[in-house]
Amino acid sequence: MPPLDHVTAPAPATTLRQIRQLPGPFALPIIGNAMQVRLPRIHRDVEGWVRRYGPFVRAWFGRTLVLVVADSEAVAAVLRDRPDGFRRPLSSYTISVEMGGIPGVFLAEGSEWRNQRRMVMAGMAPGAIKAYFPALVTVAQRLQRRWQHAATQGQAIALDGDLKRYTVDIIAGLAFGSEVNTLESGEDVIQRHLDAILPAVARRSLSMLPYWRYVKLPVDRRLDRDVAALDVAVAQLVQQARERMAHDPARRVRPPNLLEAMIAAADEKDSGVNDRAVAGNVLTMLLAGEDTTANTISWIIYLLQRHPHSLAKAREEVRRLAPDVAQFSVAQMDSLDYLGACASEAMRLKPVAPYIPLEALRDTVVGDVAVPAGSMLWCVMRHDSVSDAHFPDAQAFRPERWLEGSAEANNKRAAMPFGGGLRTCPGRYLALLEIKIAMAMLLGSFDIAGVDTPDGGEAQELMGFVMSPIGLTMRLARPQ
Repeated sequence: MPPLDHVTAPAPATTLRQIRQLPGPFALPIIGNAMQVRLPRIHRDVEGWVRRYGPFVRAWFGRTLVLVVADSEAVAAVLRDRPDGFRRPLSSYTISVEMGGIPGVFLAEGSEWRNQRRMVMAGMAPGAIKAYFPALVTVAQRLQRRWQHAATQGQAIALDGDLKRYTVDIIAGLAFGSEVNTLESGEDVIQRHLDAILPAVARRSLSMLPYWRYVKLPVDRRLDRDVAALDVAVAQLVQQARERMAHDPARRVRPPNLLEAMIAAADEKDSGVNDRAVAGNVLTMLLAGEDTTANTISWIIYLLQRHPHSLAKAREEVRRLAPDVAQFSVAQMDSLDYLGACASEAMRLKPVAPYIPLEALRDTVVGDVAVPAGSMLWCVMRHDSVSDAHFPDAQAFRPERWLEGSAEANNKRAAMPFGGGLRTCPGRYLALLEIKIAMAMLLGSFDIAGVDTPDGGEAQELMGFVMSPIGLTMRLARPQ
């Protein structure tokens, strides 16, 4: 066993456990534990195994032996050991290439990832996002007008659709430097293609049998057309950006949007990045940024409505510090500490990425388990984060636990909604700003009359590309 610098310190060699020796659910020949999980709730099924068998579990996904890891210290150590010790499964990269996609920083590995990371961070740095802040406020005002109309008409608002439009308008404007207004002008062509591609990515990534490599169903042929059309659209946007930069060299010095910032970074000497990588990262932003932020906002609204005391505190803070959407500033958003704590608490309880699959690149040790190179890991991101051992009264929604001076401040490392290590989500700052702007607009402009589920019960979790609430609708009233 080679020496380890990045993963949790190994136990003495004589005490190491082997993955096959770990406790876990009974597995059938060939199909393994496939019959014991359902794809729409696979995250909860695996979390159930952890509660039954402990934080290190053996499972078989078909013929693939998988180490399920739920101990937050071990998970954090694994995430810190990327990209050298662990990578996203090769199968995810293969599926993306099969679909005709251009892998961006999300799936890139090794030196390719390092080169793309530098380029993406140039456009996602807080300074660059702050320069784009007025455009974020413009999109929030569109959402406000849409919701004002719904409130006046007494119409229920489908949160999933409206919040995806909000995030797509922001991401597309930031990425392309061209206005996309799905909130007021209906569905955008790019949005339609994304809506077709995202479910396919989730379905194929979790499929035990890659049937599409042998037989293509009508849904697979439609997917091919959507991917091809999206690639053409993005390539045209890159070309248009290059033409703008050639016409106005000042745009290269101070890029006004992410796409042009990435092109400028890609053109630097020895960047190791070309226009294909630029296009791949535009697609990555759209694919990764649409569902994640939209669903997080939905969960925050749902949880606040179920906890009137927290809702009242968040509303009072917004109306005191940031009462007018038209006058929003970055400083105002930064001052909304309690609203930020509500977001952190919602992400602890309802992380949109409740698991991260990884593949070991070398022989290593995770906790007290020997992990040979090529082994598959399933990192459970919601276990210690909802455990009373790490967060007192862990199942309760208590935003106060995230405020400065809280006795629980040292436990926050058990919750990692944006991942960890060098591969922490580069869009973290943008996502948090989008969340605060949307929530401040909502709480400052409206009273929430109700948030409803399809059956009137608890919101149900659906695992697709990310973990989302099923069918939430919201009813609004003018503020009292």
